Amino acid sequence: MRRGVVVAWMLLALALTPPCARAASGDGPVAGRVTLVDLGSGACVPCKMMQPVLEAVSARYGGRAAVVFIDIRKEPDAAKAYGIRLIPTQVFFGRDGKEAWRHEGYLDEPGIAAVLDRLLAE
Repeated sequence: MRRGVVVAWMLLALALTPPCARAASGDGPVAGRVTLVDLGSGACVPCKMMQPVLEAVSARYGGRAAVVFIDIRKEPDAAKAYGIRLIPTQVFFGRDGKEAWRHEGYLDEPGIAAVLDRLLAE
């Protein structure tokens, strides 16, 4: 995916997340909100396939859940911090900031929605 598209996606995700709910560094769970952190890279084919899914999820849950994308090629320390073995990896956090579920590989919108809906109901 072109860098400009990734930047545009990230700006859209930030625009849909209220400023008070954004993580201070933009690279972790958002305090007090259910958060999906997707770790990937612009050079990975499954990661590229995830981009439109993440855009749709961000639009669908924009006011209720945060969606954060971390490019591990640009932020290699994040891969270590999250214990990433392969990309893409989606890490879901509850409102308490604790990891609730993790998935490695491509995950479609219904799969993400099922996890987010469960976490939002808790």
